[in-house]
Amino acid sequence: MASSIDQDLEDLAAEFDLLGDWEERYKYVIELGRELAPLTDAERSDPNKVRGCASQVWLVTEPQDDGTLRFRGDSDAHIVRGLIAIVLRLFSGRRPEDILGFDTKAAFDQLGLTGALSSQRSNGLASMVARIRRDAELARAA
Repeated sequence: MASSIDQDLEDLAAEFDLLGDWEERYKYVIELGRELAPLTDAERSDPNKVRGCASQVWLVTEPQDDGTLRFRGDSDAHIVRGLIAIVLRLFSGRRPEDILGFDTKAAFDQLGLTGALSSQRSNGLASMVARIRRDAELARAA
């Protein structure tokens, strides 16, 4: 059985706690981003582009037969790719109601991201989450 969104958050928080300072955590975030499967050139299209990010960010939403949503993403910036990896770990493979019921702000506070990111990166992260929530709303309404 797949782990819950709360369990994945707890696992991420434990991983971050092991690293200690933010220099180590940034390296880890970048490493997470390196593990993302790249999007195709066709997927790096305007409809998949996330508005509100200083970097180039693309998110692909793929509804699954079991009612869950699978997300894939990419960015031209290393740290942002890592943030995408964190967001995908929390949201990809979830049902729309689980995505919409999850307190993302509290999660990012728990991970320490809220205080560690520049305002530009925080806004970009919020834009990614807003896009995922929008797609979850659309899927739930379908």
